[in-house]
Amino acid sequence: MAPGGVTELALKIKSAREPKNAFGLLIDSARAGPVLIEKHGPGVVVVFAVEEYERLTDNAKAESMQSDRALPVRRSGEAME
Repeated sequence: MAPGGVTELALKIKSAREPKNAFGLLIDSARAGPVLIEKHGPGVVVVFAVEEYERLTDNAKAESMQSDRALPVRRSGEAME
């Protein structure tokens, strides 16, 4: 994992002009793995398959639920232990 909890991904890098001219190829590439789109140098967008999006959002939901359970619950007016 990269700093900040971000998973390292092998990205294909494309300029903004390439997907504009060949959107179907962008879709095919994104289904095979994440594609970083650059505009005037720096990356601005990552395109990836819906299956990867679902996996990421499911993992985020599961992590959120686990962290919610780990937090102490306090009712209004109660002192924290």
